Amino acid sequence: MLERVLELLGPALTGSEPVVVDANLGLGGHSEALLAAHPSLHLIGIDRDPFAIDFSTRRLSPYADRITLVHASSGDLAEVLARAGRTTINGALFDLGVSSPQLDEAERGFAYSYDAPLDMRMDTDQELTAEQVVNTYSAAELTRILRDYGEERFAPRVAGLIIKERAKEAITSTKRLADIVREAIPAATRRTGGNPAKRTFQALRIEVNAELSALEAALPAALDALALGGRVVVLAYHSLEDRLTKQALTARTRDTSPPGLPVPLPAHQPRFRLLTRGAELPSEEELARNPRAASARLRAAERIRVDD
Repeated sequence: MLERVLELLGPALTGSEPVVVDANLGLGGHSEALLAAHPSLHLIGIDRDPFAIDFSTRRLSPYADRITLVHASSGDLAEVLARAGRTTINGALFDLGVSSPQLDEAERGFAYSYDAPLDMRMDTDQELTAEQVVNTYSAAELTRILRDYGEERFAPRVAGLIIKERAKEAITSTKRLADIVREAIPAATRRTGGNPAKRTFQALRIEVNAELSALEAALPAALDALALGGRVVVLAYHSLEDRLTKQALTARTRDTSPPGLPVPLPAHQPRFRLLTRGAELPSEEELARNPRAASARLRAAERIRVDD
């Protein structure tokens, strides 16, 4: 949804030296387009994946004097801005979820379509891996993760079979885990809805990378840093991310004046306004070019007031 991202952020980047944070840099495609479209723009790119930082450093080298790339979690956004000496920004982009290289490189262990080590770390320097989660978490912890992060309705069955199978031998490969999940899901359910391991792999990936807690910290930090007229755009790829985004934006666009007052209180007026009606979906043309965009949900907001 590159064109829509550019369209939404563009009006906020018309000043002399605008600043944008790309909180999930990835391969740098959005960042490259923003830098090309706005010659005075300075971009701060954040990613926890060292490969993403290295790749984007090369890709964005023509703009080297206008970029600051940081190997960090998006959850550290406030600290990144503080270290960069930026008290305010004009735009923020969150392109959430897993990147294509992470899915396509079998050894990263994100995909159930490859047989690979159970890894799933976005930051390959961190200790916690999916293998550790699968082989050391209790049945109750696994059930919670599968239910809350994977929205897996058969979470107790999947967790129970994982516990049983790991007692025989440690579960170390994506294929074995996918086979265990398939066995745990009732046959009637397996016939629809795609690969039954999808929800389990999503849940483990979110747990390993603390994705939701990072978003819970990063999005409010970005909103707090936006200057008047500044805009935020969020691309979410599953209902959990989209729900958190909706809640954060709705809270900032609501009048919090006590009910029944004849005149709204200025201090309780919204600081932001929504730029999208609900969540926008990718166009048919986008889906034809990039089938992986099918699950994308876009929301955006603009700061319309600043605190006195």
